[in-house]
Amino acid sequence: MKMFKFFIMQAIALFLCVAVSANPSDPGKPASVMLTSYSTTLIANGKDNTRMRIAIADSIGQEIKSAKDSVRIYVTGEGKITDVTGKPIACKTDSTGKTYYAVRLFNGICNLRFVAGTKPGKTKVEARLARLWPGSHEIHTLPASFMNKKPNPGPLPPVTKSIDRMIGADISFLPEMENHGVKFSDNGQQIDAMVMLHNHGFNYIRLRIFVNPENKEGYSPGKGFCGLSNTLAMARRIHDAGMKLLLDFHYSDYWADPQQQNLPKSWSNLDFKTLKDSVKSYTTRVLLALKKQGTLPSMVQVGNEINHGILWPEGHISNPDKLAELLKAGIEGVEAVDPNIPVMIHLALGGQNKEAIFWLDNMIARGLRFDVIGLSYYPRWHGTLADLKFNLIDLSKRYNKPVIVAEYSDFKQEVHDIDFAVPGNMGKGACIWEPLNSRSGLFDKNWETTPEMKIYDKLSKKYLTQLK
Repeated sequence: MKMFKFFIMQAIALFLCVAVSANPSDPGKPASVMLTSYSTTLIANGKDNTRMRIAIADSIGQEIKSAKDSVRIYVTGEGKITDVTGKPIACKTDSTGKTYYAVRLFNGICNLRFVAGTKPGKTKVEARLARLWPGSHEIHTLPASFMNKKPNPGPLPPVTKSIDRMIGADISFLPEMENHGVKFSDNGQQIDAMVMLHNHGFNYIRLRIFVNPENKEGYSPGKGFCGLSNTLAMARRIHDAGMKLLLDFHYSDYWADPQQQNLPKSWSNLDFKTLKDSVKSYTTRVLLALKKQGTLPSMVQVGNEINHGILWPEGHISNPDKLAELLKAGIEGVEAVDPNIPVMIHLALGGQNKEAIFWLDNMIARGLRFDVIGLSYYPRWHGTLADLKFNLIDLSKRYNKPVIVAEYSDFKQEVHDIDFAVPGNMGKGACIWEPLNSRSGLFDKNWETTPEMKIYDKLSKKYLTQLK
């Protein structure tokens, strides 16, 4: 029963953060609705809008170009759907009494617009088709008085810190899996997962860390997985396996992402000044503990998928000055331990160029200094590979900073090829999210590596050989 519960929890987590679909061995069969909103942050003025793109994907994330289905779009909250020219689309009512917009795919896609309402808040847009996994986005609309800022004209200074090339994997679930008896095999032989990944060309491991995950409402009630002590133990294993650590601060007791950035329980009643101090001191305390055992990270993320901010409500994107101050506090916490550690800012905006620019302009104009732009790329939410390519190239050139795909699952070869091809050696690689499961395609249901793992042997030879 405990094993069953564990894998149910893992499946839920994967559903929340990865493009989960039907049987991975059944390509070509419709499995999910892909909904890309090219901005998920708009101004609540009744006019601001964003393009939305709908497609149907199979179980391995490939779009079905022949799809001609009629898709239902449900809007919960302020705002409306129009066609791509702004022309209204009539609403219909389903059997439960809910209203929806009916649209049809042409050559496998449908382009629309979402227009913000006049009341700030959150709006859910969901695209449904029969029994397929629905596609959805949460749109955050900001007050009409939002002070939009841009950096001063002219090129930004270059990053002077050394940024290594990365073929990485976030395997933060590993201690939980091992605690439930999971053992991994490669070529028929049992092997430590960390050593196995290193053998196949991975050179970075990413770990998420929560403030107090052992809390009742935390990530790991009563157990504390992904807390400080667990992170220290994992960092030693990463070091012993000959790999580097990317540490991902969530600044929460629970998952932090564009839909939730909740205050840690112990910080919930702090005034803003004390909250800033807590962000800095906590960051420093964690890194000092890692330094003491000789396992300092090679890179640090200050926040996880923070395009809607951190530490809500104070650090929501609708409060950009406060958000910038909180992020500065985290970066100061890193610099207090080692000013040479590169700091990544991580947005969930793989193909959303418009919103990435909006966020980065506003934070850089408010004095935020950092070294690396990290993006998540899950095609169900973040657009096409062409969108990803355009965004990475544009952001690296616009802000003079290296770019990394900090999370992805599908299109393993393509994601690396796109990132490493960013001009000026500004693409520094990618990090697959939680690959130690059959959904990733790298393992079967008995945790034996599949032939797909050889992709990483080839990627390492192609992109990391010159570093050895």
